[in-house]
Amino acid sequence: MQIGRTMKKNRRRELLILELLKDPTIEKAAARAGISQTTAWRIMKTPEFDEEYRLARRERYSQSMARLQESSPAAVAILQEIMMDRKAPAPSRVRAATVALAFAAKALDFEDIEARLSQLEEAQKKKR
Repeated sequence: MQIGRTMKKNRRRELLILELLKDPTIEKAAARAGISQTTAWRIMKTPEFDEEYRLARRERYSQSMARLQESSPAAVAILQEIMMDRKAPAPSRVRAATVALAFAAKALDFEDIEARLSQLEEAQKKKR
């Protein structure tokens, strides 16, 4: 019967993680997961919880970033439209241009960092 108890514990942990992703308050997450706050606290103290919760949060963040990347062409088009619209207020045009330049500079920085990291990785491989 140990397998049944383990499955129940795993299920409780999974439910708690899912609910914590929706609302980080333990009281609400535990109630929606159908467990007591005490049980939630006990689950949260396990090493399995820490790892699974971190992975779940990372996955959720990754999905959010993918959605932002999907919408980036539209965002760029809007910035360009505002920058080029001579009828738009000057502060709006300046702000759109500033944002566009800032992100372009960050993109260059990331490319430089990526290139340097690749060089370091290659150098490290050659040393082995």
